[in-house]
Amino acid sequence: MFSRWPLTFRGTGAALLAAACLVLAQRFALAELVYLAVLLVLLVAGSIATLYLVRRSERVTRSFDPAVVSVGDEVAVRLRIEIRSPLPAAQGRWHDALPDGVHGEANGVFPETSSGVRAKGRDSELAYTATAARRGIRNIGPLSVVATDPFGLARRRHTIGRALPLTVTPALVELGPLADQSGDLGGGMHSATDQLGQGSDNLVPRHYVPGDSMRRIHWRASAHRDELMVRQEEQETTPEAVVVLDRTAAHWAPDAARSAGADAAFEAAVSACLSAAALLAREGYTVAVIDGDGAALSDEVAGGDAAGIERLAVDLATVKARRDGSLAGLRSLFASDPTGPLVIVAGAIDDADAAALAPLVHHTSLPLLLAAAPAEGALRHAAERGWRAAEIGDGVDLAAAWNVAVDRGNLGARRVDA
Repeated sequence: MFSRWPLTFRGTGAALLAAACLVLAQRFALAELVYLAVLLVLLVAGSIATLYLVRRSERVTRSFDPAVVSVGDEVAVRLRIEIRSPLPAAQGRWHDALPDGVHGEANGVFPETSSGVRAKGRDSELAYTATAARRGIRNIGPLSVVATDPFGLARRRHTIGRALPLTVTPALVELGPLADQSGDLGGGMHSATDQLGQGSDNLVPRHYVPGDSMRRIHWRASAHRDELMVRQEEQETTPEAVVVLDRTAAHWAPDAARSAGADAAFEAAVSACLSAAALLAREGYTVAVIDGDGAALSDEVAGGDAAGIERLAVDLATVKARRDGSLAGLRSLFASDPTGPLVIVAGAIDDADAAALAPLVHHTSLPLLLAAAPAEGALRHAAERGWRAAEIGDGVDLAAAWNVAVDRGNLGARRVDA
């Protein structure tokens, strides 16, 4: 209630003094006190009028550096305030509204401003640093300013401008490479040979057909078989990998479906999804990020495409769990063509989910299963079926859990606390 009072301590004292002068003037019949009381009342009223009746033009321009920030990182917020007023204003206070999920000291002393009747007045610049604590689109602002009149008797609290959305992306964790775990898995920033037999070691020369180029004749095989043989046509393709984010609402807390950044376990899963995709792209894979129903969560990321990872991070900034969905639907997606590494980031899976995922092991060169809240024994059963499994979640070191999962000697599932 006191914050809505239009007078400062000085103005309140002047108003009380005017009232006291009126009382004393009536009691002691002193006309001079009446003049003093009227003067104080006019002074206080004039101070209020300069703030509430004089027309002011105000505009604020807000910018972020960087424009997109990851969870746990800092962002520099800069504000440029343009005020045009025929009267100067004394020093005041300012406060920029911060949403839930962004922390910082967004307040300070608002500098005094001079008269801005001229076309080119003096603008004010403010800055502060905030920390992004939760993923999502967070509205920063509006700016609230407490201005006072030149005499410091009255004050006015008002807002300037509108809120500006800040995109907070999932935390990107540096994960260990795949190259040292299982030899050449098809990545390593190079192309893989796609032909009959799926590998250069399995190539079989075929019989010569009229029209084949003489440069393709396999002379060693021709001499061995005593007839012309040609090399099988080779086609260079980019190795592919798939990262699946389980969005089944039944596998997460209710908050995961309401808003981004609300459920700690789901946030750990989204961070793991982005981190795994970033690693696979660095390894040279073309990475597809989908949910349990096969719906793409972002465009495919080409091997070595850093800008693609940034786009993926922005797309994952607003992803939430949903009501329907099931991991069992993945079997139909990978039933035909084999793929490279397959990373599934799941929530509260149980033995039934582990059994449903078992057939996928034979359709991928590297099956990885990360679960944020697995039921007791679920990851162990998944590991027995061929998955390289590990538990992630709030308080778990994701990089260490990843190393546990990709370790070829992983016969069970472990939780690695941070």
